[in-house]
Amino acid sequence: MQSPTGAYPASPTFSAYRGYSWLRDGAFIAEGVSRHGDVPGADAFHAWCARVVGDRAGQVDSLVSRAARGAEVPVSEMLPTRFTLDGVDGADDWWDFQLDGYGTWLWALREHSVRHGGTVPGVEKGVRTAARYLTAFWHLPCYDWWEEHVEQRHVATLGAIHAGLRAAAGLGLLSPAEEAAAGEAVAGIAALVAREGVNAQGGHLRKWLGSDAVDASLLACVEPFGLYPADHPVGAATVAEVERRLATDGGVHRYLDDTFYGGGRWVLLAGLLGWNHARAGRRAEALRYLDWMAAQATPGGDLPEQVSDRLLAPDRLQEWLDRWGPVATPLLWSHGMYLILADELEVRA
Repeated sequence: MQSPTGAYPASPTFSAYRGYSWLRDGAFIAEGVSRHGDVPGADAFHAWCARVVGDRAGQVDSLVSRAARGAEVPVSEMLPTRFTLDGVDGADDWWDFQLDGYGTWLWALREHSVRHGGTVPGVEKGVRTAARYLTAFWHLPCYDWWEEHVEQRHVATLGAIHAGLRAAAGLGLLSPAEEAAAGEAVAGIAALVAREGVNAQGGHLRKWLGSDAVDASLLACVEPFGLYPADHPVGAATVAEVERRLATDGGVHRYLDDTFYGGGRWVLLAGLLGWNHARAGRRAEALRYLDWMAAQATPGGDLPEQVSDRLLAPDRLQEWLDRWGPVATPLLWSHGMYLILADELEVRA
């Protein structure tokens, strides 16, 4: 389903996603195919990202310059979170200011480059542009993974930026000044999360700074982003708390107040939780999540975004069916996460 441009469509048939590619979704999809040997496919995606971001270098430079002068930069002028498959800004209204995708792309590019022995050609401008953007604006509130709560600073977003800037420095493409600025941002993120992003009672990460809620996206702060490793008390407590509150019989909810399509269990989040278990050496638990993911496939092999058998808010399902139609199926991010977890567990057909 990869576009000739290199972009991965989020879902080729779902009304609200059709024709668009997200950096976040695509980065995890590219990581999955990279692990399974589709080097040209992952190369093409990363080259597409680099072109899309690099084409906006002038916009980023202007934003950074204005912010440095103390001018307020409206959310509407920030880079979007999704692009058309041709790499242009979409014409549809969306919850666009999301920083995590830029960090996740840099992380995935570094993983792919190390795995296959060399940086994708022609990505330098895009990498440097993304790094400047994140270095300048990492501290701002923005929408989270789920296009919600633009007024908050989300810990999963900070974890993605932390990983992305470390990855950008590791690629060796930044100037000395850019690398130093990225390092300062990485240190600033770590200090901020340690100070305001950890629940004092439970010792786990918070959904956003100051909140006591948890969110399944926090799993990424442990594996793969490594803001807190699995053997750190905060990392271990975060995985345990997400599983305790949000996992049910192999599936994982986003967060307890979720009402999107009634708040079902998400296939990709089962993959993320399984990934954490696999890296921590809990193979049996990880296999249980992989098996649950596979069991959600349609007869044709398509994985959905979420399943609706155990809803947190069943009275809210119909409004979304009326608005956007059936749940997104296939969601390519779900497939990417299945590939990642299968690789972690060395499961092959």
